Amino acid sequence: MISVNELHKEFFDKKRGRIQAVNGISFECHPGEIFGVLGPNGAGKTTLLRMLATILQPTSGTASVAGYDILKEPQLVRQNIGYLSGSTALYERLTAREMVTYFGTLYGLSAAETARRIEEIFTELDMHSFADGRCDKLSTGQKQRVSIARSIIHEPPVLFFDEPTNGLDIVTARTITRFIRRCRNQGRTVVFSTHIMSEVEALCERIAIVYQGRLIVVGTLAELREQTGKQAFEDVFLKLIGEEDEEL
Repeated sequence: MISVNELHKEFFDKKRGRIQAVNGISFECHPGEIFGVLGPNGAGKTTLLRMLATILQPTSGTASVAGYDILKEPQLVRQNIGYLSGSTALYERLTAREMVTYFGTLYGLSAAETARRIEEIFTELDMHSFADGRCDKLSTGQKQRVSIARSIIHEPPVLFFDEPTNGLDIVTARTITRFIRRCRNQGRTVVFSTHIMSEVEALCERIAIVYQGRLIVVGTLAELREQTGKQAFEDVFLKLIGEEDEEL
C-alpha cells in the first residue's frame, strides 16, 4: 500500500547551511497495518509524512501511496489518503458539522453521502454533543476530533497520523487511539508518527525508528527487543539510536 525508496529532503538555512531533514529512507507498509514512525522531536518524522502526503516534494527518491506515485500522480495520492497533524487549523466561524461537510464537498461527495458519513463518524468519535458548536468555541480535544472527521470523510484507504494525541487529555487520546485500531481492523493502512513510546507499544505492528533524518531500523517490538537484548522499550530505543546510558 505504501512503498518508499531512498527518500531525501534537503533544506537550506542561512545560518546552518544545508540540512538533511530526511536522508535516504526506504520502507514498505501493508494494508491492515499500523506502522509506527518513532523518533525524538526534529528527527525528520513530520518531513517524511509530508512528502508521502505530497505536501512537500522530495529532493530525491521515490514513493508510491495507494498505488500512485507521489511525484507523477499527486492528485490521486491526495484522493486516497487522510492526513492529520497535531495542528487543527480549523475555520473558526464554521460549526463542526459545517467544517466536515465542507471537506466532503471538496472530495466530491454528494450531500446524501456526506450526511451519511458524518452520522457514522460523529457517532464513532462521540461528536454529536458538539456537532453544531462553532469551532472557535471547542476544546482542544474536540477540535482534534473535528480534524480527524474531515480527514476521513471520503473513506481513504491510507491514513497518516502525525502526533495525533499531542497535548490532549487522556480521555480524548484514548478515543483517538481506539479509532486508529478500528481503522486497522477495517483493512486500512495507518502510518502513525509519534515520540510517545507507550503509544507505539500499544498500537503498532511494526516500528520504524528515525533519528537525525535516517532510518535506523524497522521491525516488530519483539524483533527490536531481541536485536538489542533489552525489554523496556525506552531502553530498546536508546540503544538503537546510540544513546544508551552507561552501566553503573
